[in-house]
Amino acid sequence: MTAIHPQPRPHSRIRWRTPITMVILLGILAGGGWWGWKSLMSSSAGPTCTEQKLTNNRLLPTQVVLNVYNGGARAGSAGRVSDALKKRGFSVSKVSNEPKGNKVDVVALRGTAANAPEMLLVAGQLNQKAQMIADGRTDHSVDLVIGAGFGSVKIKGIPSVAVKAGTTVCLPVVHTPQPIPSGQNPN
Repeated sequence: MTAIHPQPRPHSRIRWRTPITMVILLGILAGGGWWGWKSLMSSSAGPTCTEQKLTNNRLLPTQVVLNVYNGGARAGSAGRVSDALKKRGFSVSKVSNEPKGNKVDVVALRGTAANAPEMLLVAGQLNQKAQMIADGRTDHSVDLVIGAGFGSVKIKGIPSVAVKAGTTVCLPVVHTPQPIPSGQNPN
């Protein structure tokens, strides 16, 4: 019979190559995700506004891009207000709940500057005095945020706003949907 001799235990070596590789790969993944997010948030598909001289030195509703947000009003209020302003010629881009979740008592307007012509034109459509918030946006669009105390738009709002002669105004680029040629699948 042979004697069973105890076998020597193998040296317990920690294998560092796999954990180090995983840490490096996770770092590359996190860096790529951060870069992609920053690129997505700061990218611009084209110019947001173009400097133009206005005909007859008047800003018209057709030259204003408007976002209508519900900031505490009854459901459907933003849709009704946007429909009324579309009939007056405003280019309504978005209609939804207030994206930041802020609540407004009556009505607020957000735009480039409190005295910007586009802000004054939208304010001239409202029955109540709006809180004017200048956020320095570069696209010169206007956010109309309606709250629980908002009544309605004026029956007949101001048709245009005068600007100083010879001044240029940065007008938002209005992207109109292109018709799909017949026989082509939009997807």
